[in-house]
Amino acid sequence: MPGGRLTQQERQQIALGLADGLAYAEIARRLERPTSTVTREVMRNGGPTAYRAEVAHRATEHRAHRRRQAAPRNANAPRSDGRDAESVRAYEETLTTVFMQSGLPRMTARVLVCLYTTDAGSLTASELVQRLQVSPATVSKAVAFLESQGLIRRERDERRRERYVVDDDVMYQSTVASARATAHLGETARQGAGILGAGTPAAARLENIARFVDFVSESILRAAEQAREVLHSKAELTPGDPAQPAADHRGQAGALGADRSDH
Repeated sequence: MPGGRLTQQERQQIALGLADGLAYAEIARRLERPTSTVTREVMRNGGPTAYRAEVAHRATEHRAHRRRQAAPRNANAPRSDGRDAESVRAYEETLTTVFMQSGLPRMTARVLVCLYTTDAGSLTASELVQRLQVSPATVSKAVAFLESQGLIRRERDERRRERYVVDDDVMYQSTVASARATAHLGETARQGAGILGAGTPAAARLENIARFVDFVSESILRAAEQAREVLHSKAELTPGDPAQPAADHRGQAGALGADRSDH
């Protein structure tokens, strides 16, 4: 399986695959590359509808050049926290891609990843600027969007500096906000059903959408409430067994659901 950076020819094959409507997995199979490599390449270079091989290749070369210029001399030195720097960088890139697939712009996703992967769970604007090597205005725009979506919150530290925080309840609040937005879609669809007239095919279609969305949003709210305790529990991490905490959480969520069903 090929390794290293994508070549210009591979990027042209990706562009052709997208034009033919191929899935990322199929394009990756033809290139003998991981699907995540193709997904990351497309999402960071305009998305499936705007991806251009030549533009993507130039942009990648430009980013690499900027990284070489900006990289401190001790960039390859061991991290003070004992983590493998290359593994952390690769994981941050993967998580950024996942957030982008969920609809976040790339820089906004990078800011969120920085916050999630720091032990403190919070960073100042200047710390984000230093970590991401971007301008203060870029960080300001990204955090404003994240705050509007309920994905982060602001607080002042002991030095009166403004910090951007992801804490145990942020994911819960964001999920609740998303469920309520989904419920609003159902309400709007039901209004349309009334306007278009009972018994018409269009009204029936919108009413079905409303009932579906009602069920989904109510299920999300109920599940979020039942699983909220998981966000405040202490995960028992076992070295070399990353799946263990997730299994524990699923068990807790199931137990919470069972407890509630007994009432």
